Formats: sequence, C-alpha cells, structure tokens
Amino acid sequence: MATKPIATKDKKSIAKNSPKSKNVKKTKIGLVKNDSWLEPFENAIVGRHQHVLDKLNELTNNGKISLSEFASGHLYFGLHKTEKGWTLREWAPNATEIYVVGDFNGWNELPQYKMKKLKNGNWEINLKPGAMKHGDLYKLRVHWEGGQGERIPAWCRRVVQDEQTKIFSAQVWSPETPYVFKKKSFKPNTSPLLIYECHIGMAQDEEKVGTYIEFKDKVLPRIAADGYNCIQIMAIAEHPYYGSFGYHVSNFFAPSSRFGTPEELKELVDEAHKLGISVVMDIVHSHAVKNEQEGLGNFAGDGCQYFMGGGRREHPAWDSLCFDYGKNEVIHYLMSNCKYWLEEYKFDGFRFDGVTSMLYYSHGLGEAFCGYGDYYNGHQDDEAIAYLTLANLLIHEVNPKAITIAEEVSGMPGLAAPFKDGGYGFDYRMAMNVPDYWIKTIKELRDEDWKPSSMFWETTNRRADEKTISYAESHDQALVGDKTIIFRLVDADMYWHFKKGDENFMAHRGIALHKMIRLLTASTINGGYLNFMGNEFGHPEWIDFPREGNGWSHKYARRQWNLVDNKDLCYHYLGDFDKAMMTIIGGTKNFQKTKVEERWHNDGDQVLAFSSGDLLFVFSFSPDRSFTDYGFIVPEGSYNVVLNTDAKEFGGNGLSDDTVRHFTNFDSIYHQDGKGWLKLYLPARSAVVLQKAD
Repeated sequence: MATKPIATKDKKSIAKNSPKSKNVKKTKIGLVKNDSWLEPFENAIVGRHQHVLDKLNELTNNGKISLSEFASGHLYFGLHKTEKGWTLREWAPNATEIYVVGDFNGWNELPQYKMKKLKNGNWEINLKPGAMKHGDLYKLRVHWEGGQGERIPAWCRRVVQDEQTKIFSAQVWSPETPYVFKKKSFKPNTSPLLIYECHIGMAQDEEKVGTYIEFKDKVLPRIAADGYNCIQIMAIAEHPYYGSFGYHVSNFFAPSSRFGTPEELKELVDEAHKLGISVVMDIVHSHAVKNEQEGLGNFAGDGCQYFMGGGRREHPAWDSLCFDYGKNEVIHYLMSNCKYWLEEYKFDGFRFDGVTSMLYYSHGLGEAFCGYGDYYNGHQDDEAIAYLTLANLLIHEVNPKAITIAEEVSGMPGLAAPFKDGGYGFDYRMAMNVPDYWIKTIKELRDEDWKPSSMFWETTNRRADEKTISYAESHDQALVGDKTIIFRLVDADMYWHFKKGDENFMAHRGIALHKMIRLLTASTINGGYLNFMGNEFGHPEWIDFPREGNGWSHKYARRQWNLVDNKDLCYHYLGDFDKAMMTIIGGTKNFQKTKVEERWHNDGDQVLAFSSGDLLFVFSFSPDRSFTDYGFIVPEGSYNVVLNTDAKEFGGNGLSDDTVRHFTNFDSIYHQDGKGWLKLYLPARSAVVLQKAD
C-alpha cells in the first residue's frame, strides 16, 4: 500500500504495508474480517482500496489540500457576480474561440464578449457590471476546428425553456434579495430513517406541473403528519424531457426551472428542515443526456470531453452517454456538483442513481451475479469505483451527518461499508430485491402458495455489515407498462369497488395484503424504510408524463390526494394504517439497530412471527383459514396489541378484541430459558403487532 503522506485518517489503513511493519503479521482488511467468504478475493479488495488512496493522494496533492478544497470547481467555473462586474469561466480544451451571446448583445459575436483562453483548456471573460443583468438569457457560441455551435455553459446554475420555441437557454441568476436560510443547522434523524420518495412536478392534484412552493405548502405537511422524517426528491437537476423522470440530466448545477426558481427550492428545503425532515437529492452521475445544444454531449466539438470514447461512450440500454471517470477533470466536475448541492441548497445527502451501471463495464446488463467471483473477475470499472468512493469521502467531509444511498442491484460487497474496511463508503444501499420479490410473488403464486419462510428470508437477506433501505414498491412499478402492488392485487376493481360498503372480494383482499406487505417490509429493516409517493394510500393510477401519444396530458402525471382525503372511499384506510405503522416504527428509537429474531414460521399454515426488541410481529397470510389459540414460543410476560391490520379503522373485519392483554402460558421445558407459549387468535389475511408489557 501507499507510503506517500496522506490525510491522518488514512494512515492506519496503510500502516500494515509500510516499511516499519514488514515483520508484523498482516491483518485482514475489514471486509474480509467481517466475511470470511471474501478471503479468496482480498487482493482485489485491497487493490481497489489502494487505487482510491492513490487517486486521493493525486487529487489532494498528497494531503496538502482537502477533498473539499479540491471539489470547489463551482466557485471558480460558471458565471459569478463580482465587485468589478461579472466573471465567466468554462473548461473547453477543444475550442478555438468562445463568445458569450445573449439578450444583452442581440445574440451576436461581439469582440467585448469574446472569452480568453487560459491554461489547461480553461476559458475566461471579465465583464463590466452593466454588461448583463439578472434575468438575461445567454449561451456560449463555441468554435472548434471544422465547426461551431451554441452551448449552455456546463457550470451554469439556471436554465430556462422558452414556452413557444421550446429552446433552452442559460439565465443570469443574481436576485437583489437572495434567499437566506432560516434554519441555520440541521441534523437528520436516522433512527430509523423513514424516506418519502417524491417528485415535485407530479405531486399536485391538479393536472399540471407542480412547483416547489406548492410542494412546500401542500405536500410537506402531509409527509410530516404521516410520520416520515426524510424526503428523497427526484428530478431536481435540469432535464430537457420531462418524461425522463429526471434521469436524463442536461445541466448538473441547475435546479429544474419547470418547478420554480432556485430561491423557491431553497425555501422548500428550509421548510422541510423546520419540520424535522431531511432532504435527500436523487443525483444522477451514472450517465447524461445525449443532447448537444442543451447538455454536454458535444460541448466543444469533442464528444469525449466528459464522456468515454469508442464503444463505451453510449449506454446500450438508456440512450445516454457514460462519463469518463478516469479523467480528473470529470471527477472534479462531478465531485464539485456534490459539494454544490450540499452547500448551496443545504441538501442532506444523495441517493446515487444507477450505481450498478457504473460499477461494471457491462453496466450489469446480462450478468447473473451468482457468486462472489462475479464481483472480482476483472469486469469491474476501477475508475468508477474510485469516483464513487471519493464522492462518499467528500460528502461526509463537507457534512459528517450527510446521508448517501446507493441504488445498486448486483449485490457488490462493501458498497455500504466504511472506507477504512475496504468499502465504498455509502451509508445505505437499497434493498432492490424486496420490491422485485413482492411483485414476483403476486404475479406468479396463488395466495395459498405464499410462503412466510421465503418472505422473511427475502426481507432480511442482506450483508450484516451494511445498512439497507427496504421498500415494498419501486417508483418504476408505477410507470405505464408496469403495475403497482395495489393494482396487481385489485386491478380494475379499484375504480368500481373502493367505496365504503361497496367493496368486493378483490378490494378486501387487496386492502388486507397491501397493509401486510408494507408492515412486513418496514418491520424487518436494518437501516431505513422508503415509500414512493402515493403508495401509502394505494394510489390507483399509473404515471404517464405528457407526451405526443397522450395529447400532452397531465392527467396521469399527478397524485390524487382527494382520494385519501375522501372518507367515503377506502383509500384513507390504507393511509391511516401507514401513519399508524410509521408511528410505531419511527417511535421506537434505533428500531433499525434492534435485532430481528424469528420466533416461528409454518409455511403450511402460512404463519410467521418475529420480534424486534419488545415488539412482536405476527402474520397470517392464509387466505381462507383463521386460527384459534395459535401458539408459539416467546419471552415470558404479557403483551398488548399496538397495531392490527384487521382493525375496522384500517378497513379490516375487526374480528379481534385488541383491548385484551395476552399472557404467556407456562411450560416447564421453556421456563428455564425465560420463555413460554403465547396463544393468539389469527384471522385470515391479517397481521398484529404486540408490545411486551412486562
């Protein structure tokens, strides 16, 4: 390992290979200590760790500057108002000439608006105070050998679209009274982390694009009242096509103007913090939109300025471009982007999109990932791994309490393990297997064939040294072409039989199972729980953004809050249950750290029982059998019911008396271990949560 001087915090991790420790017995790196099955791959793990350390030394000049100081490109590049006027800088090594054109000069190439070439492919222009003003539209007219084109600056902070022409332009943003955050400090509540995943534009009941302010005023109070302590916001960075869900980014430093102004986004974040809600941004550094005039696709006549060359330039499945993480300039751009959102907008962290795509040369496409060897066979992109690890180090250097989440499906070991242990430094990884499992179960199995042992295994199958975010339903399932959990359970009957008193069998079944699926998923967490906007009350409609094929309609690009607010409909049952569930999960401090212990399962009866601290969770998935005095072994004492999916207030049948205290029955065999028999009435398709009273 490296013997060059680096930050103090890294010295211990490299000491074992330093000259002074040659005669000291080599200790295993943390990942291998925690998982002996990784021993055959320790050299690869250590090699990747070393690569990050080498890159860290390179970027920080052997520790002479911090990562945070390195990742400050946004303070240098882009447009800045100074005491003397305006300064604009851009990185365009392939350019031969660059002019600033805009409203202020009739969009003409004028000598006084010509940029000067500096070292390292950088360009600069200094303008007088009156040369431009707040609100002006502008672009760069970039010339290169054999061509030219108008480009939006890569570092610009505001991009707007003309409603008539649909053309995007950069906009000078320097308001006289910039927003000042009122909540000066904020610490996310992660014990446990309860995430409400949301999209600003489609968060309104009205058939239109919602705004930051509307979300702040109308939706944030709902989220707070429902018991969530974190929002994960999609589609923040500007993207030309609204229907991309925000995943084809063009302007990485510009919050989407279709939702409002930068000041209004800051106001939203500030209000969330006042409510005790942390704000995580869904950040897309895995790829970028191919657009040239709006994005980075061919910035200065070089299609590989920011992106890979050859066959690796284009993502084969996403119709997008893949960043070249081997270029320090690209790392500088992306890491500065992370720091920018943390400092400028006070985001509390990031959910990194498409991490699997970054980790592998194949983007994970066509890979089975059946064994540990599949993670260390040379098909992994060490440069992308280094970037992700360095990004995590940076984010936690800027804000030690920041939250980072990896969307990753392959199961790469160490993704959410500490860097010192050879991990990549994410705080959490998403349990993407769980929503896939629920959909597969609903699609392929009869109710009679659902196996509680399989459910428990799938919801708790994770690496012991990595925290996960569990969720029952992915946002992808809500899109046209797929189906949400509630729609797979109830289908078209949601439109005709979700009025109280008019429920049919499909409605009753769907309401019961939807509650049980969410409860089982949320109660087995080891990190956090995520809900996609609307799933808490069984939103009936898919998501279909305005497009030519639907007449540019917003009918399905919204959330119908009126449904859950209508007490004559069954949606509020599901919403009320979700709130009660969040009260229990969120009201139990460090619930995520409490060991989940299976107490009983019987696949024949379709019954599952497990405990978490003093809470006992009991599920009966049988569609047609109810059990009287169903017994299993638990710690001796008495238990009170704190939640019952079958309660009438949650749309159930109310077959149990939940005021009854349940006492364990003595058994001499188990008494010596402090255990006894708990016997309960278990109605079909129901779950109950009990709390140990003594």
